[in-house]
Formats: sequence, structure tokens, C-alpha cells
Amino acid sequence: MTDEWKIFLQQFAIYLRLECSLSEHSIIAYLTDVRKFAQFIAQQRLSPLVVTPLHVRAFLETLHTANIQAASQARLLSALRSFYRFIALEHPVVNPLLHIEHPQLGRSLPTILSPMQIDTMLKTIEDGTPIGIRNRAIIETLYSTGMRVSELVTLPISHIYFEESFVRIIGKGNKERLVPIGAPALKYISLYIKDIRTHKTIKPGYHDCLFLSRRGKGLTRVMVFLMVQTVARKAGIRAEVSPHAFRHAFATHLLEGGADLRAIQEMLGHSSITTTEIYTHLDKDYLKQVMQMYHPRNQTLESV
Repeated sequence: MTDEWKIFLQQFAIYLRLECSLSEHSIIAYLTDVRKFAQFIAQQRLSPLVVTPLHVRAFLETLHTANIQAASQARLLSALRSFYRFIALEHPVVNPLLHIEHPQLGRSLPTILSPMQIDTMLKTIEDGTPIGIRNRAIIETLYSTGMRVSELVTLPISHIYFEESFVRIIGKGNKERLVPIGAPALKYISLYIKDIRTHKTIKPGYHDCLFLSRRGKGLTRVMVFLMVQTVARKAGIRAEVSPHAFRHAFATHLLEGGADLRAIQEMLGHSSITTTEIYTHLDKDYLKQVMQMYHPRNQTLESV
């Protein structure tokens, strides 16, 4: 990679951090994707200012040949679009991604957990132990609020309003939202704080972080993922279950219970209602039930 590309990438990282308010994890992902393109272009020793759509298409061809999945290709293209929008702020260039179409993506849905499966998972947790109480509080919080695992592992105690039964969540792009939190989640959070967390030696910088590891530091997303998988296996669930499955269950079960889609969108922190529709998957039996109950033609036939 040339020095020119390195300088542009350094400036791009600053732009993502200060102007776009992205998390460090997101910044690393953007830079990783753009570097892949930079390494491809470096073989031709081209400046980022002279890249054309032909170069982008040639790069996409290499991804296709390497059997890179469509979702990964789309993510790479999204990062490159952002990179060239950044360059265009100070340089008179035409975005070479302007007329490049994204690969067609199917809508993939996470594992759908039923209320009974979630209850079974919760019952398998030994909530008489310190780790059990913490893990029960984690799963109750994920399911009660629909928050992302990245939001859970950074959740401060000061953002939980116990009397009002609300939690303040800092989402993507540092956007804040207030989400109601149920009594079971608050119960186990309180137990964890009172009986477990207060007896820990907490590392500097983590005194307001709610969920801690055995060593008194914040949990990682991988730790939560592995814990959820272990609990799911104990509950006899064969499907792959991740923390995100509880976010999906939160939205799906609310919608099936009659909640408004806009309210669910607000609680999930989605900027687009289209994204919410992906999470709020409705099974065929539920759709059939709604049609039979509310379609006027069905009601007319029943009265004949």
C-alpha cells in the first residue's frame, strides 16, 4: 500500500470518529474493508484520486472469483462509498461507486425463539450462583429491552432508571433512546448489583459498567455469545442461538401481541422502518390467524 493511501486512511479514520461518531469497532470494520481495496489498487500503484468504476468492477470480480459472499461484498461496497464521500469533501473527484450496484441480498432472519424456549433457557440457569444470577440478568435484559449485545456490554448502571422502569441506551452513531424494561429484568439486575457486583474488585474505568467478568472488567460480546450458546444447548435447543436472537424475539413477540410497528422501531433504535420489518418476522400461522379474524370477507362467510 502506498503512503498516499495510508494518509487517506488515517484521515478517514479521524473523519469516522469525529464527524460520524462511529464506535471503534465500526471504524475498524470500515478501515479493514477499504484496506482490501487499497491493496488491490496498490498492485497498479494508482492514487485513490484516479480510481474509476472499471477498477471497482475489477475488484468485485476478484471477490466473486474468491467466492466471497454477497453480504460481504455489499459491506465492502458500503465502506468504499463512505470512503469516497469523505474524499469528495476536499478533492474534486467523482465517486467511482456512484453507478455500482450492490449485489442482491436475501433477507436472512436470526433464529426465532418462542416464549416457551426462552422460559426453558432461563430455567436451566442456576440462579443461586453468582455467575447464574449475572447470566440470568443478562438474558432477561436482552429479551426485555431488545438491545444489541454491543449496547449490553457497555450499559452503565447510571442509565437504568429503576423507579421509572426505563433504560437509556446508547446505540449506533451515539444515538440515545429510552426503552421500557420489565420487572423480571429489573429484579435480576438488582440482585446482581446487590449480592454479586458489590463484592467484586472492580478494575479502573468499569465502576459504572453494569455487567462484569470474574476479573472485574467489562464483558466482551464473545463472552456473552458463548454464554448464550451454552444456555441454549442445556435447554435442548439445537438451532444456533446468539444474543441477537433475543432482540429478534423481543420485536416478534411484541408485534404478535399487537404492538405498533413504529413503537417497535423506536425501541429497537432503527432509523428505517424497513429494517424493523426484517426483524419483526411473522410466521405463516400468525398471518393466517390475522386474516381469518379481521378480513371482512371471512367474517361475512362465517355469518352466512
